[in-house]
Amino acid sequence: MLEELRRLNGRQLALQVLNIIMVLSSAMMIWKGVALATNSESPVVVVLSGSMEPAFFRGDLLFLHNPVHEPIKAGDICVFQIAQRDIPIVHRVIKVHDEAKTGKQYLLTKGDNNNIDDRGLYNPRQMWINKEHIIGKARGHVPYVGIVTILMNDYPQLKYVILGVLGFFVLVNRE
Repeated sequence: MLEELRRLNGRQLALQVLNIIMVLSSAMMIWKGVALATNSESPVVVVLSGSMEPAFFRGDLLFLHNPVHEPIKAGDICVFQIAQRDIPIVHRVIKVHDEAKTGKQYLLTKGDNNNIDDRGLYNPRQMWINKEHIIGKARGHVPYVGIVTILMNDYPQLKYVILGVLGFFVLVNRE
């Protein structure tokens, strides 16, 4: 493998680097296009905990959609983001309060595998979440595909090893 790397001249190395940049920029454009089509800043998320079992398990990949004019109903599985929290939460809406004057919706969520609602997860003195907190509704899922993401977060060294090996093979491969 190292012998292959030594045989590359400057022009071939530059071509391989440009190929890597093209692949990465294409992936970014596809991601942004899907985000625009689904009206969700994050159209794909990984379930990080067991709070939604048996509906979703840790490592399941969820596909989200955020319809603008469709109200959220009790029973919908939503991904929401609380201010000052890094990680979005995947839980089911258990109560909806529609305010007639403003037309605003107030939502209460709970994980299927949890005993109590999510008011303890919200910010202090926050009793409900709003539609502004919602990243998207779950529209489909693929079981356990996201476990690789969880492993890379749990073991950061694994992330660098995988990226290093992939980068090395991309540079060495001349096709």
